[in-house]
Amino acid sequence: MRLVPTPVASKLTGLSIEKLREWTSRRALVPADVRPKTKGSPAQFSWQTILVLRLAVLLRDQFAVELQTHQSAFAQLRKALRSTSFIALWGRRLALAPGGTWFFLDDGSLPSEADAIVVRLDPHLAVLRDGFALPDVAAGQLDLFSLPATRDTPTVKAVSRPRQRSSA
Repeated sequence: MRLVPTPVASKLTGLSIEKLREWTSRRALVPADVRPKTKGSPAQFSWQTILVLRLAVLLRDQFAVELQTHQSAFAQLRKALRSTSFIALWGRRLALAPGGTWFFLDDGSLPSEADAIVVRLDPHLAVLRDGFALPDVAAGQLDLFSLPATRDTPTVKAVSRPRQRSSA
């Protein structure tokens, strides 16, 4: 799992570092994936957590939603995202129903009969793709081994050494 530190998470979410710390630790609206080890050290965030934070910013700024009341809904969404492929989210929309339930909508599907706030995911996924170096829908699948990790490791050759006899 790829994680980014607080300064990078701040840029990806559009939140100031102070506001990000408030939302992830003091108010625990959306907790960080890895809490800071010591005072002054950065927390670590996964793409799923960054996506939830971006959606929280959107709900606050564009719809004036009171976020603290949806804390459990954000936890539910984070859990659902952990079992969803990044690539599978492209072209989909996410809807927040009045009861705090999230559900995914395919791009071609009609909105459900229930009232909901519907959010297009592609603009958020594009930011995450660039920030985390993740593939887009054209890639088709995630790499088993990341290319930089396989290219940066030095190759080690086995060296055979003559075997010494032990005297008995």
